[in-house]
Amino acid sequence: MDLKNLFSKITFDSGNKEQPTKNDAPTHWIKCPECSALMFFKEVENQNNICPKCNFHMRIGAKRRIEILADSDSFVEYDSDLKPIDPLKFVDKKSYKKRVDEAYKKTGRNSAVVSGECTINEVPVQIVVFDFAFMGGSLGSVEGEKIVRAVDRAIQNHQGLIIVSASGGARMQESTFSLMQMAKTSAALKKMDKLKLPFISVLTDPTMGGVSASFAFLGDIIMAEPGALVGFAGQRVIKQTIGADLPEGFQRAEFLLEKGSIDMVVNRSEMKKTLSDLLTMFQKDTNAS
Repeated sequence: MDLKNLFSKITFDSGNKEQPTKNDAPTHWIKCPECSALMFFKEVENQNNICPKCNFHMRIGAKRRIEILADSDSFVEYDSDLKPIDPLKFVDKKSYKKRVDEAYKKTGRNSAVVSGECTINEVPVQIVVFDFAFMGGSLGSVEGEKIVRAVDRAIQNHQGLIIVSASGGARMQESTFSLMQMAKTSAALKKMDKLKLPFISVLTDPTMGGVSASFAFLGDIIMAEPGALVGFAGQRVIKQTIGADLPEGFQRAEFLLEKGSIDMVVNRSEMKKTLSDLLTMFQKDTNAS
């Protein structure tokens, strides 16, 4: 038998299909960034993306956050058509326009904020959720405008407001335009305060820069997820500035709670009930007054 001729007649139907790359190949296992435990992804997903071994709260996107907090099919999004412009024609390693386009392709959104209204355990509320996947959740003109519009809806409907922050700070590509959003959002929240409407700020990992220096710390209640990194400047910058060693974990949620900078640290699995209880309590106080 001529083996050469035999194998030459065998055809392999590749179907011209591209083989998945390492990044595209599906995996059913997740490695915890904190304890390095290897877990089945469904197990982690069923526990709201919390490591069942060490309770590490993994970062999640805006869509997943809303799924966890809002009642089923209750969320209605607003202002999704708002898009950032490039007033400064800013270019660093890439143009600002290109960075925005890449962020849109990555997330399917036009900004780092998803805003709308929903019910949480049947309590109606306006909600704003940052998505760190969109340019590090940076605060720009569109994000600030969405927050202000959410405040206006809360005032109009006499509802509370929840902002879930996950941000590296103000967006450098918009320079002063982004820094002005700190004052703009703070002024809007002052209107809510005068009307005694509740604003609950939820700090997640990370909440840094101009976001932490403005609306994130203006809540009637400021809560954080366990282990969330919260602060203005990074640890290395602070250490270089003051020339001294810093306490272990000084920018983590637990340290801030201990020092009285925030009101509570709440496990993600308990967040929905905690928020609805607080909103109900504030609602009763508002009606009583």
